[in-house]
Amino acid sequence: MIETLEQLRTLYAAPGERALRKQQPQLDVHCQRFIALSPFCVVATGGAGGADGAGGVVGALLDASPRGGAPGFAKSPDPHTLLLPDGSGNNRLDTLSNLLEDPRIGLLFMIPGVDETLRVNGSARLRDEPLYTDFFTAERQRPKLVIEVRVAEAYLHCSKALMRSRLWSADAQVQRAQLPTMGQMIHDQMGLDTEPESQVAMLQRYRAQLAQEQQLGDA
Repeated sequence: MIETLEQLRTLYAAPGERALRKQQPQLDVHCQRFIALSPFCVVATGGAGGADGAGGVVGALLDASPRGGAPGFAKSPDPHTLLLPDGSGNNRLDTLSNLLEDPRIGLLFMIPGVDETLRVNGSARLRDEPLYTDFFTAERQRPKLVIEVRVAEAYLHCSKALMRSRLWSADAQVQRAQLPTMGQMIHDQMGLDTEPESQVAMLQRYRAQLAQEQQLGDA
């Protein structure tokens, strides 16, 4: 078992100069362009505790949550700031409640068809003032609040992970039928004996919700 940094380092070579020097303390022109083209990111946060599945609470857990929208859904008004709108979801508020406990945040931005990714780390605040939500008046739906990220680190991540996974390759796509429907999986997890929602019905419901968001945004 590896328990110390010294043990860990014996397994790996020292990082090269390029890997160290590419880290930036702000969003340069290349990072900002990457964000402007990205329709998707993963947001990592950590809170004071988490549910253990039986109504209890365990120690501090980390959480990774997907966020998406039209390309450029996240905004960078200046090199030190990143604004992430909070879209409608399941109302668990895992990410938001975590940030109230611990402001540290990590983001991984992706662009379809591009194997490189962008990593951004910093601290976050939840902003509901018009000064922040006004950045998104032209979007599908004006957000209730915006996650304001004060950028501490930003760096482009190499393409090897996505190349290995062949994530964007059409012939690597998995047919949805290889998994049970979302409704069936949730029913099994919850031990329900009612008829689960079909995949078709679920997608129709999601499309209706997204269309409603669009109508509200156009109003």
